[in-house]
Amino acid sequence: MAATLKDTQVSVRLPNELKDKMEAYAELTGRTKSYVAMEALSTYLDARIPQIEDLKAAVRAADQGDFANDDEVTAALTRHAPKASRGTPKAAARRRSK
Repeated sequence: MAATLKDTQVSVRLPNELKDKMEAYAELTGRTKSYVAMEALSTYLDARIPQIEDLKAAVRAADQGDFANDDEVTAALTRHAPKASRGTPKAAARRRSK
């Protein structure tokens, strides 16, 4: 007999403003609130988990005296930049300073 996968129910407390935004988005897109919450959390975790893993690896390397050079820093910053603002970190810094 094959095992079937089941979803798990999770209860989360949200500020009223965030709940209202979720409900508005769900209504606009014709999706359920559960779907909106699941997609938002999935997108968030897909971005954050690699960042935290890289950070922990960098701390371990730094503890061993191994530090990144300028090209490695630029590559890491570019890899984790929000998609809409991707570009070189130096270009982003120039835009912020104007």
